[in-house]
Amino acid sequence: MKKRESKRLAELGSAIFSEVAQWKREVIARGIDVIDLGIGSPDRGPSERVRRALSEAAADPTLYGYPGTEGTLAFRQTVAAWYDYRFGVKLDPETEVVALMGSQDGLSHLALAVTDPGDVAIVPDPGYPIYAASLVIAGVTPYLVPLCAEHDFLPQLDRIPADVLKQAKFILLNYPSNPLSAVATLPFFERLVDFARKHDLLIVHDIAYSEMAFDGFRPPSVLEVEGAKDVAVEFHSLSKSFNMAGCRIAFMVGQPEAVRALRTLKSNIDYGVFLAVQRAGIEAMREDMEPGSVSVAALYQRRRDIVVEGLNAAGWAIPKPKASMFIWAPIPHGWTSRQISREMLYTAGVVVIPGDAFGKEGEGYVRIALVQEEDRLLEAVRRIGEFLRVIGKKSGL
Repeated sequence: MKKRESKRLAELGSAIFSEVAQWKREVIARGIDVIDLGIGSPDRGPSERVRRALSEAAADPTLYGYPGTEGTLAFRQTVAAWYDYRFGVKLDPETEVVALMGSQDGLSHLALAVTDPGDVAIVPDPGYPIYAASLVIAGVTPYLVPLCAEHDFLPQLDRIPADVLKQAKFILLNYPSNPLSAVATLPFFERLVDFARKHDLLIVHDIAYSEMAFDGFRPPSVLEVEGAKDVAVEFHSLSKSFNMAGCRIAFMVGQPEAVRALRTLKSNIDYGVFLAVQRAGIEAMREDMEPGSVSVAALYQRRRDIVVEGLNAAGWAIPKPKASMFIWAPIPHGWTSRQISREMLYTAGVVVIPGDAFGKEGEGYVRIALVQEEDRLLEAVRRIGEFLRVIGKKSGL
């Protein structure tokens, strides 16, 4: 019988996520109360105002036709207004904005729209798995840029080989970063834009965590750099900023030719985001632009402090991240990231993700997602502290 599964499926995603899910099922079957700090799915819903807007729109029978791939003009205009409000960046809603069914929709399809099989794309290691998976789908060769702690998890652009730069169509980066929780400043983006111009690269920047920043830090957009719209596009999602992950609503903005290419591709494969969800997204951005609006950042800063300060007190030295809903924690000597993740789940009932799920350079770390209420995080810290005391002597903690 002929195989019903393509070879490329074996190259998609990370088997580690499936492995962790199996560990979790086994632990739950034992009757253990599991605290899941694995997947970065917000544990709260959107504001009452956004929920009301969604409910009212869903009750409108006129909104159930095909919505159109690019997003309504009202949605794109609101995106442009929000970008101006948040970053001081002017966007043309007609040519520089496209709506998406979540940023993963756009990230998974962009390579199909702007590259050809055999091209090269520069992607980070560690990185969110869809970055590399999208290249498998498109038949594009990845060049993995290592992101290391000694360089603040920023790419060393001058170390990318000349032959790679000659072939590469785009460079993809993500700040604030998943899984690294690293951040980039405007001077870095200025250097990146100059670099992209010099080597005729499209910058693809994933900025889904821009509203989850702490201690007064405000993550910039690459599009704040003068002339960046000539060489850059940026993905933003309402999933994390406004607790709308299940709604699947996001957008890509920036370089008009790339925006048009993604629109064209998507016009052949889907019919766009449900109009009621677009209205809810409009309401979320409008609410955020009003005086006195409350950001999710304060909630995640409190959660970060509970986990990092608690684990530091227990002897696990972890730096405080400046942004994102994740903690990128270096693991004790003598363990692999997968070993300690498994033992922590089976012994303490706490799920974390091994760092090598995000690439070879992720070995030596685990990712902890701040996606539980404070009492559960305190309990997770207590359990991990006890786990660390048990393994402390042989691990060097």
